[in-house]
Amino acid sequence: MSTARQVARERRRKRRMMWGTLSLVAASVVACLVMALLPGDKDDTTPAASTTVAAAGEADAGQTLSTPSAKAKTSPSPSASRSATASPKPSRTTGKKKPAPAKTTPSVHSGSATASLAGRIKSGTDYQGVATAYDAGVGDGACGFGPSPDMMIAAMNTTDYQTARACGAYVHVRAANGRSVTVRITNECPLPCAPGQIDLSQQAFSQLGDLHLGRIAITWNLVSPADAGTLSVRYKTGSSQYWCGIQVLNHRNPVAALEVSTSGGWRQLGRTSYNYFLSADGTGCGNAIRITDIYGQRLTVNGIAIRPNVVQSTSVQFAQH
Repeated sequence: MSTARQVARERRRKRRMMWGTLSLVAASVVACLVMALLPGDKDDTTPAASTTVAAAGEADAGQTLSTPSAKAKTSPSPSASRSATASPKPSRTTGKKKPAPAKTTPSVHSGSATASLAGRIKSGTDYQGVATAYDAGVGDGACGFGPSPDMMIAAMNTTDYQTARACGAYVHVRAANGRSVTVRITNECPLPCAPGQIDLSQQAFSQLGDLHLGRIAITWNLVSPADAGTLSVRYKTGSSQYWCGIQVLNHRNPVAALEVSTSGGWRQLGRTSYNYFLSADGTGCGNAIRITDIYGQRLTVNGIAIRPNVVQSTSVQFAQH
């Protein structure tokens, strides 16, 4: 009996061991299935991340074409942000390097470029009008040159004066009687002075005819005198490093543009009707000055300190034309 009971117990133990083994196997299978179905596997998530970055890149490219400012705010990655910062730089640099007509090459002058620089009064052109006379006093006028060393001067009509572009120009005036005179423009003749009209100093008018005539029909043209000396520069009263006005004097040919040297390159200054070029914010005041005439010639002047209302001589002059 004892042996029969032992055999029965051994069978029951083997059955329990068999069921335990089967349970462990089943549990392992279930665990493997669960693990396979759970998210978070490294091989599966890597392509998903790549897809996200690619999608963001496509959206960013779309923003580049439409709204650059929006792109700067929503760039999803450092590389996209660098691209947003770098892409405008060439256009900004190009904008600084384009200021016409400052980049005109002095040695090459096309007719259209010269005409653009000259404004209304152009070289090689005859103008018709009338000459009148006025008492020029010491020779000072709207151009702000101050007293004139001689009285062969004149005031140009407002239209041809063209916001002081005619200041300092030398014009040869001819009357129908064959008499002529060369004068320098130092003043403006306001309306009713008509286009083509030149109001001569009494001394200059008398070279053409009797003052009692009052008006004389004339033909006149721009000239470039042989004896002109060297040009000078003057800073306007009140000029400083924060604001300045710059004037060019004794120039052989009419001045078309004036630029000042800045940390970002040459900056062209605007011209006033009283013949000063202004830097309202002080940029370039006291730095090198570059002056361009109507023929595209450029002269660079260094060493002109900010000394208000002082005429400072240079060693340069425009070539004769």
